[in-house]
Amino acid sequence: MVDRAVRPGDVAVMRLSDGGFGACQVTGVEGRVTSAYALRWHSVARPSLDELRGVEPLTLDHAHGGRLAHLSIGSWHAVPPGYTWIGSLPVPEGVPALSNTYSGWQSLADDVVRQRRWDRELPAAVKAAYRAAATRGQVDVDFGAGAATLGAATPRLDLSGAGSMRVPTSGSVRWSALDQLPRCTALTWAGPDRGLARALADRPVVSSLTWREAPPVVDLADTGLQHLSLAGADVREVRLPRGLHGLELAAVDPGLAVYAADGGRWLHLVLTGADAETTVSAGLHGVREVAMDGGGTMSATAVRELKELESLRIYWRKPPGQLIDAAALAGLTHLAVIELVDGYGLDADTLPDMTSLTQLSISGLRRSIVSALKARYRGTGVRLVIEGAKPDTWLAANLNNPFRDWVDDDARGGAAACKAYASAVRTIDKLPQDRGGRADEAEAALRKLVEALNGIDQKYEIIDTLRREEAFDAFMELAARAEVPVNLADQWFDDWRDF
Repeated sequence: MVDRAVRPGDVAVMRLSDGGFGACQVTGVEGRVTSAYALRWHSVARPSLDELRGVEPLTLDHAHGGRLAHLSIGSWHAVPPGYTWIGSLPVPEGVPALSNTYSGWQSLADDVVRQRRWDRELPAAVKAAYRAAATRGQVDVDFGAGAATLGAATPRLDLSGAGSMRVPTSGSVRWSALDQLPRCTALTWAGPDRGLARALADRPVVSSLTWREAPPVVDLADTGLQHLSLAGADVREVRLPRGLHGLELAAVDPGLAVYAADGGRWLHLVLTGADAETTVSAGLHGVREVAMDGGGTMSATAVRELKELESLRIYWRKPPGQLIDAAALAGLTHLAVIELVDGYGLDADTLPDMTSLTQLSISGLRRSIVSALKARYRGTGVRLVIEGAKPDTWLAANLNNPFRDWVDDDARGGAAACKAYASAVRTIDKLPQDRGGRADEAEAALRKLVEALNGIDQKYEIIDTLRREEAFDAFMELAARAEVPVNLADQWFDDWRDF
């Protein structure tokens, strides 16, 4: 259940990723969901309750059509350590008790930072062009490899070669083409710099970058980026802008050196593809928030040296969902929040005792350990939130099934999806070695899976955006096992699916 201490009207001061302070207020509590909105407030010093009296709600006028920064937050999401409850004020008239937009508490703080950047840091001409693009319609865009027609309000662009927009395979890139897309705030790129960093520095409206196959040295210090996803076995050094608050590192060299403000103190660090050998890059000793997203076994030694760590999230993408060297967490005296997803290899005593721990959230675990977990943390002051506990016997049959967590949304629909996937696996694994017959039977098996998912979604309505991505990943993995070319499998999935 939602923490009993939180009531409508309660106000919290939020520590922001730019070093300042913001505030939010609870508008409603219903069951396991709390709704809250951000206030239009930013200060260098922590504000008092009286200072926040009469402050209006934050409206996101840089995006979302002027939407109120109002969210509904499930109980699984812990209130971040950087939030401090300071009292209660009347909820302003016109602010609904509940929001139909769902996210975590941190999103409220991020909204304050993004809006302040829009208000204070972006040039007037950039903001004017952003607004004007909403009604400009189609424009011709040419990065040097031929023109393409896009909407002037296009928000994100893939220039890595995997998307539809073409760029020269070598030599100079016509980065001035970005000026035709003044609402483009997110880019995907691959390979050498080729003028990318300079182009971003000249266009501060671009706030998010995904860079694959990055070169040995990446210097983005002069850009306006707030989020960076970086991948590449060759990258050895990366310099980050002070305003960055989200950093994702995927498949990078263990010797990578990161140059970040205050040792990464204001960063939310995501380690994608993490495994038992993963380490945190040099230069990030001040990081307070880490998410490890990876394989079936991960090690707590990855964060052992992060003495300022306050929040840790571990998401196992594959079985068995095991955490080794968990004793390393005992030395992190600021670690207050731990979130574990699909930790089916956990035991009730996997985690060490930690006096700083205030919330432990676990989604996806063996039902047999639930009672012992509750007994261990009862009366300790640790708020324990458990979701998605599954019978051990069911897990024995479905642990390797990528749709196993769909039963958390709908027991019957999720079970049907698991059954459809298991059937497809059996068929794929029995395909004939003869190339001709193998191709036809693989296509039939994959089509049968997608048609089964179409029927499941029509009956149970459980395939949302996240589940669609999971269905795609599972489909593509099976297609690879059947030796179906990636481009063909991708086309089949889009042609056959109704969800």
